[in-house]
Amino acid sequence: MAEGMISAKVKKILLALQKNEATEAEVYSRVAAFVKDEGNRNTLLKISAEEKRHAKIWAGYTGTEVKPAMGKVRRLVLLARLLGFTFVLKKMENGEDKATKNYADLAEEVPEAKAISADEDRHEKELLGMLDEERLQYVGSMVLGLSDALVELSGTLAGLTFALKDTSLIALSGLITGISATLSMASSEYLSAKSDGDQNAKKSAVYTGIAYVFTVAAMVLPYLLFPAHMYLPALLVMLAIVILIIAGFSYYISVAKDLPFRKRFFEMAGISLSVAAISFVIGILVKHFLGIDV
Repeated sequence: MAEGMISAKVKKILLALQKNEATEAEVYSRVAAFVKDEGNRNTLLKISAEEKRHAKIWAGYTGTEVKPAMGKVRRLVLLARLLGFTFVLKKMENGEDKATKNYADLAEEVPEAKAISADEDRHEKELLGMLDEERLQYVGSMVLGLSDALVELSGTLAGLTFALKDTSLIALSGLITGISATLSMASSEYLSAKSDGDQNAKKSAVYTGIAYVFTVAAMVLPYLLFPAHMYLPALLVMLAIVILIIAGFSYYISVAKDLPFRKRFFEMAGISLSVAAISFVIGILVKHFLGIDV
């Protein structure tokens, strides 16, 4: 069935699919340009070519040439550079899962829809087989650094908040504790990986340290920004940042490694906030029973 022989409703769907195929073809091609692994790069280029072929098939029905959505292309390519291509490609494949639902509705008027749907399913399998990104190999180290920083520092800052009642003093104490803990955690990760015979022990330590120091900086920031007497608002903002970090990292891991988001998020958030609450109470008790007034 050619252009002019399809319904207006189907043409509208095809135009949307056509633009999506053209956009994703451009994303795959641009990501392939900076992927170092040759196998990954060749697979991405192959999928890019197939996406272009799909777009041409849709163009035969719509009679319209559609350009990629360059804003979306640039955004996805930037995310691929910042967060890794694994995350972005998995996000794109999740979008294709939704698109395949449209293909079944098109089959009556567009016979190629079924074949293209099969192509999309194969894309997902190929992508899952090719994804071997370095940063995901060290996700365990990142989780270790992140979770340890969140639990330890949220508890420390919460306890110091009531004990010191001065954002400058709390920030100073938090930074000293955080930097010391970063060095300690990175060193421990290096020694642990080294003892297990890991040839990439240094990289594991670096990933752990980066995750830890990023978390420390984000959590101490509210105490640096708020006036000295606004220690309680600083505490609340700090806890909000903790929740945002946990949500962001949990979402990243859930997409990149196909893990459940809710379970990971509520587990990490529950532990961090519980420790912070306990530490806050300890700060009150220590200040009261020791009679220390800063």
